Amino acid sequence: MSGNQVLKGVFLVGLGATSYGMLATFVKLAYQENYTTAEVTSSQFILGIIGVLIINAFQKSKNKGTVVKATKKNIFHLMLAGTSLGMTSVFYYLAVKYIPVSIGIVLLMQTVWMGVLLEMFIDKKLPSLQKVISVLIVLGGTALATNIFKNEIQLDWRGLMWGMLAAASFTTTMFTANSVATGISSAQRSLYMLLGGAVIVFGFGIFTQTTPYNFDIFLKWGIVLSLFGTIIPPMLMNSGFPHTGIGLGSIVSSLELPVSVMMAYVILDETVVLSQWAGIALIILAIIIMNISFKKKN
Repeated sequence: MSGNQVLKGVFLVGLGATSYGMLATFVKLAYQENYTTAEVTSSQFILGIIGVLIINAFQKSKNKGTVVKATKKNIFHLMLAGTSLGMTSVFYYLAVKYIPVSIGIVLLMQTVWMGVLLEMFIDKKLPSLQKVISVLIVLGGTALATNIFKNEIQLDWRGLMWGMLAAASFTTTMFTANSVATGISSAQRSLYMLLGGAVIVFGFGIFTQTTPYNFDIFLKWGIVLSLFGTIIPPMLMNSGFPHTGIGLGSIVSSLELPVSVMMAYVILDETVVLSQWAGIALIILAIIIMNISFKKKN
């Protein structure tokens, strides 16, 4: 693969990760206008599904007869996998309701060690030394990034709980997204996973929305949330990862972490102390160590 193609992949993945990094700040701004978690998540998913439907229709008309259609089995598996996507959105948005965005994104990044743990159970073998070192660095970075050694930032236990649940469901999403129905187009896979996630989101809304639904959310924040959280990042990352490979792509996608913290610092005026930046740097270092090869080439 040429250097230009790799550079193109890095740019696309980086842009996708940057879009994801902006998401929590937009959610926090919606909360400041008294929109509920149910309104935020449902508007994002409804508009996201409409957007992906349009993309599917465009691809179908452009590539007549060449698009592999999803089978009923594919659809069932993708929708089932998509339930974890819905849970990630609900849990993560609940987390940033109680804790700063800069802490919420650090908790979401616990997918690094959760992924290693899940892989260990699935493959039934111990992780490599490289992965163990990465996990230890992540834990050390998390301790610094969440500022547990000082009392400068008050952390609500509800936010910590929802943040860890978001990380657990996101870990499941990453594993299923890379293994379920990979023979069909990314647009179809995104659509059916979104439909599966919508079941969780709508169920959550039915049980938690106690006030009349404020439909203003669709025009005010729904479009922004669906673009930056549901439509743009998956498209860019699905286009970029084939050029970068999983290792380099994972490293570039860690841009989501500093972008999210920087957005919270600049726009929400959240307190981010030096030790937190050090912790964030350690987490990014761990992701790099986990995804680079130390083997010598012949």
